[in-house]
Amino acid sequence: MSRLGTETAFDVLARAKAMQAAGKDVINLGIGAPDFQTPPNVSEAGIAAIRDGYHFYTPAKGLPEVRAAVCEEIMRVRGVEADPENVIVCPGGKPTMFYAMLMFGEEGAEIMYPNPGFPIYESMIEASGAKAVPIELLESKGFSFDAASVLAKVNERTRLIIVNTPANPTGGVVPKEELAALAEGLKQHPHVAVLSDEIYSRLTYDGEKHESLMQFEHLRDRLIVLDGWSKTYSMTGWRLGWGLWPKELVAHAERLQINSVSCPSAPVQMAGLEALRGPQDAVDEMRAAFDERRTFIVDGLNSIDGFRCVMPKGAFYAFPNIEGTGRTSNELQDLLLEEAGVATVSGTAFGKLGEGYVRFSYASSKEEIERAIERVKKVLG
Repeated sequence: MSRLGTETAFDVLARAKAMQAAGKDVINLGIGAPDFQTPPNVSEAGIAAIRDGYHFYTPAKGLPEVRAAVCEEIMRVRGVEADPENVIVCPGGKPTMFYAMLMFGEEGAEIMYPNPGFPIYESMIEASGAKAVPIELLESKGFSFDAASVLAKVNERTRLIIVNTPANPTGGVVPKEELAALAEGLKQHPHVAVLSDEIYSRLTYDGEKHESLMQFEHLRDRLIVLDGWSKTYSMTGWRLGWGLWPKELVAHAERLQINSVSCPSAPVQMAGLEALRGPQDAVDEMRAAFDERRTFIVDGLNSIDGFRCVMPKGAFYAFPNIEGTGRTSNELQDLLLEEAGVATVSGTAFGKLGEGYVRFSYASSKEEIERAIERVKKVLG
């Protein structure tokens, strides 16, 4: 248990909520959750499912019609066919990465993961007994990685490589040429599997098309793809995600699902089915709003003395370099929360290589972002 970490964004959220309960005005740019309501047609589908008697267990892998709809989404977003039999619908995105770590992690094994990156990667790798090997994400490359450097770290102990694009916490998008170089290099390492976390696949900007490792056919027999409904459809609290597994691993992942959560919620799956097959207008509207906020917050952050922020190309996070303030990431996170009433997350919550950065979520209104920037400027003098 001592090997397990946590997700600091939830700790910051709890502190912010406590301060709000005590009467303090706090602007929360810490938690990674859209501020939009779930689209009404999706909510109504969930309510209708409850009324229509969807109260029971479903197949462990999820309802067949939902898995078929996931494959339709894979074709729509990635242009690749997928077999519904290889899809496992889960209560959120985390179970897919949890199952993958349990399969591939053990004493003596190595798992490579992005750093700074989603904190559960490193936490679960270490809990499995494996060695967590960081893949450095470079500010100079828009928080992408260098494929040659990644491949240079692969050895006979490497079991799994985790790729996250678009990325949390940086908003970085890995260019197609780096993905292609990684995929080509992995031909020399057939023992290495890949977990591609694509939970922000529908949230790209500046004309960027989502690039998935699924496009490289030679990887598909060892590629696990993670995606879901939380970010795209503003359904974070519904807890619904999916994993696409290689045929040889599906039965293992299904057994892990049965041993842990049994199956995903039946009425929630029906809401998810409507999300995938219903109108997509709300997704387009949310993405347009995030895009507008993205440029707004980056301009604001770059106007603060000691801050330097590259333009994110995906997700809804800005990850400014704050070394010019003379404070550590944790010091600045605490100062902004306690003195400015602005909740952010220290870069070190996402790994040691996050020192010198702070994550701001722009999944909040422009008015709130503007107020937050002014407060930060005031506190930093």
